[in-house]
Amino acid sequence: MSLPNLPEVSEIKERLTAIFPEGTPNRPYFTREMAARVVFVMLYAGAVERLGRWLGPKHVYGMSDAQAELQEEAERLSYSDHAWKPGFKPIGERWYADTTREPIRDETLRDGLVRVGAVVQRPGVATTSGKPRYALRNDFAALFAPALQGEPLAAAIALWQHEHLDPLALVRIELLRQGAASVKDRLEVVFPNRTVRQLAPGPSSVISKAVVEVFAPAFLYRPAVLLLSESGDKIVVQEEHQIASIGLKIDRAKLLPDIILFDLEPGRELLVFVEVVATDGPISESRKQALMEIAKDAKVPPERIAFLTAYRDRDEPAFKKTFGAVAWNTLVWFMAEPEHIVMLREKPALASGRIFDLITE
Repeated sequence: MSLPNLPEVSEIKERLTAIFPEGTPNRPYFTREMAARVVFVMLYAGAVERLGRWLGPKHVYGMSDAQAELQEEAERLSYSDHAWKPGFKPIGERWYADTTREPIRDETLRDGLVRVGAVVQRPGVATTSGKPRYALRNDFAALFAPALQGEPLAAAIALWQHEHLDPLALVRIELLRQGAASVKDRLEVVFPNRTVRQLAPGPSSVISKAVVEVFAPAFLYRPAVLLLSESGDKIVVQEEHQIASIGLKIDRAKLLPDIILFDLEPGRELLVFVEVVATDGPISESRKQALMEIAKDAKVPPERIAFLTAYRDRDEPAFKKTFGAVAWNTLVWFMAEPEHIVMLREKPALASGRIFDLITE
């Protein structure tokens, strides 16, 4: 059987970005330049399941631009057979140093492509052996055929995703795709009382819409939106009657929260301050104290006040940049994983300060 036709590394990277879209867990492992080069070398060396050939990390960090230009079948097979052996001398300047063995083997292969079923491991090879052990699965290798383009490529990618990606990951991907599509359009938000308001386009509005339409009905008994503001201190909705009924005083001169929710369930009343983070501005310790000042004249005891920071996705830079500033005893919610919630609890909030009591309560 002949070796597969070779696409450019840049084309492989572009296809990896489509195969593993936003929302894919550990997405950088699959879409960075190193991953594209690993797939290129596997195709180059014929490390594909149907061919019975295998790749080791040495094949990748021994590759060079000069070697990649040698694309006759005999030249490729010679590289496949010898690049992993001691004493092999690469042609030209290598792509990577020997010290890249771990990220190639552990991140890109073991915890990346192997885990999602894109790469198969050679059976019967000891963990300590230096023999090559990785090959692209046939259906994954087929996605990089240069002749596969346009709609047939999109259909093949969709089929592979359906068969190999985790169902929860697919849901997360779809939610983020929908959110990305609506960033440039004005958004209609349906409130719990069924009234409809419009938000200006932008990533913060996408998250705000999800907080109102998804988070609130999922995590509150009888949710109401008391206030929804946009950037520039523009108030989209303010339920003055309900705000007054609980004694909450909203001073526009003070820093407004993005959203204020209230649970109307008798005996379970809860005031929820929400900050939406597209770039900056989580519920930090100082922000939490400022919001407590807003609520101090309300008829809601402190134990009936909650604080929520809402993000689009935990793999995004905004979360990684700001999470260290999020205050203890607050909540974190991700639009891309709407059924889950994170609670940052400090030890005094636990019954005994022991993990057992936390996870069994």
